[in-house]
Amino acid sequence: MSESSPVDAPQSDSSWQSLLDDAAGWLLLLAAVGGLALLLPGFTFDPAESHFLIAVGVVGLWRYALRALHFVRAMWFLYVAYPRMRERAVKAGAASDPSHAYFMVTSFRIDVETTARVYRAILEQAIECGYRSTVVASIVEYGDELLLRALWETYQPPERISLKIVRIPGTGKRDGLAHGFRAIARDCPDHRALVAVIDGDSVLVPGMMRKCAQMFHLLPDVGAMTTNEFCTVLGSKLMSEWHKLRFAERHLNMCSMALSRRVLTLTGRMSVFRAQIVTQHSFISDVENDSILHWRLGRVKFLTGDDKSSWYSVVKHGWRTFYLPDAAIQTIEHPPSPSLWKSSRTLMFRWYGNSLRQNGRARELGPTRLGWFTYYVLQDQRVQMWTGLLGLLASLLASIHFNFNYLIAFLVWIAITRCLMCVMLMVAGHRVGPMYPPLMYYNQILGSVIKIIVFFFPDRQSWTRQKTTLTKHLDPFHARFNTLSSRIMLFSACSVFAAAVITIATFKSSFG
Repeated sequence: MSESSPVDAPQSDSSWQSLLDDAAGWLLLLAAVGGLALLLPGFTFDPAESHFLIAVGVVGLWRYALRALHFVRAMWFLYVAYPRMRERAVKAGAASDPSHAYFMVTSFRIDVETTARVYRAILEQAIECGYRSTVVASIVEYGDELLLRALWETYQPPERISLKIVRIPGTGKRDGLAHGFRAIARDCPDHRALVAVIDGDSVLVPGMMRKCAQMFHLLPDVGAMTTNEFCTVLGSKLMSEWHKLRFAERHLNMCSMALSRRVLTLTGRMSVFRAQIVTQHSFISDVENDSILHWRLGRVKFLTGDDKSSWYSVVKHGWRTFYLPDAAIQTIEHPPSPSLWKSSRTLMFRWYGNSLRQNGRARELGPTRLGWFTYYVLQDQRVQMWTGLLGLLASLLASIHFNFNYLIAFLVWIAITRCLMCVMLMVAGHRVGPMYPPLMYYNQILGSVIKIIVFFFPDRQSWTRQKTTLTKHLDPFHARFNTLSSRIMLFSACSVFAAAVITIATFKSSFG
């Protein structure tokens, strides 16, 4: 795409066959929605009737209002604010060049083909950008080192590019990052140096580092930024669509938060930092040994979620964070299971667990440091898990207690609103497919259930690729107490929520 385009998307689904498949899928979906709507009596959507109040509800209107606000903010950022910023950043010319660019990649138990693609893209990026550069490879297996050295000999990079290989034990990504940061710190980089932290399954798209460097020069208060993501999924069509939906929704939310220069995560797949941040002992310690003090469970060490640790360390020291929609990476997704049901549960448990463990201490930073909108979004994360289930459960109970039309009307409403959300994603620049609307609601329901569980069990963690879990050194009494207290609190919270849902579902009308 052109330099002025707000989204640099490496599209791969543009064949005529895929376009025809998408068109057929959308027609079938719309036909199904129309068929459901025809089953409803004529008074169903009359605002004077209680049907309308139950199908939509005050809570639903509040949720959709927040989503609409995110969309408006994202569109302003994507098509007005960011192009102006990019134009000013490009005009800086050579003045925006960093003194040094580090490309730090961590790799562990990733197939050879993916690893080769990642290393090739990094070498090509280092050559293309024209900066003095160092490739820092934090690796476990000797085979990865041999592969990287072979590619180095093939590319024969210029003298301004150097290579550092950091061999580490296979004790986790956090240790790999910490060893890599210390290797960079030994170079004593100045305040104009940048560090791109790259996961072992993320392929850089050409031009990424130069676009980041230009924006760092324009925004001196930004300490780190992350980029747009597109994916290639090694799995079924359904699995592929599920991952691509996630990245499309991520893009929209990132654009909204970037308007305030306060994105809520520095994605571990690829983010770029100022070298003066990642070489600080406090930052390295935050990434390597992060933990929270839970009021009931005691000290909970972070096993996963290094991107949340790096974000918190950057923000608590007063830096802002940013998102570049026109700089991108291509991730190679390796689902933990061929089954969408198993993979989505595993991945959501990790993602949402990291977010909720982060949420409490992030809110403690306060609106002065975070900004009021960011602070509100963090507060909203605490109630999303409950509101996501409210509509479905209330409509199910109302259909049993009153009339089955309540459930049909709710399904029609869900289908229409999810199709409108897909239009929002399409306007933001990502492809949308006919599987997206049902997958959106699948994510909402399953995600809400998992968030509720992980909220009361924040000490349960696992790492999908490394097959490691958190080792807790607790005596038998405290271990049993933690498990029992978590179950009691989960049961109590669900009981209160169930009572609220029953009250709403059986309240037929405001006037009796």
